Amino acid sequence: MHGSGTGSEGRPTEECGVDHEFLSLERELAVFLRRARASSGEMAREVHPELEPAAYGLLVRLEETGHQRATELAGYFGVGKATMSRQLRALEDLGLVAREPDPADGRASLVRLTDEGRTRFRRVRDARRERYVRKLAGWDRAEVAELARLLHQLNTRAES
Repeated sequence: MHGSGTGSEGRPTEECGVDHEFLSLERELAVFLRRARASSGEMAREVHPELEPAAYGLLVRLEETGHQRATELAGYFGVGKATMSRQLRALEDLGLVAREPDPADGRASLVRLTDEGRTRFRRVRDARRERYVRKLAGWDRAEVAELARLLHQLNTRAES
């Protein structure tokens, strides 16, 4: 029999040390992340045919922050400086981002979306949002808000 029952004291039992709620969470997150990676690849190609899937998240972050140092972006995404530098160079080569001197520290530079990058990104983002609206059409708005709240909480705790 799969699933957990309750022990003699009314507490959930664990079979073979497995916590079924967390096992279920792991399974659902694995499916979600697999689909998200595939979707990021599609969206990246919609922004520009040569854009790497991982770079789409950079565009999201730069749209949100306006501009950021490469080291801050690397820290936010949990990647090394070399990886971030390579991804930003590719975005620069495609004309989607530009670097400018950081007024707070002339030795550093800030990365920002170009007008072309912003236009392309927003077009794809808006289309993606419409897909979410269609996929979640049967959901109550409170459920959508609760999902967004829980995902935000998960992301915030993952950062710390």
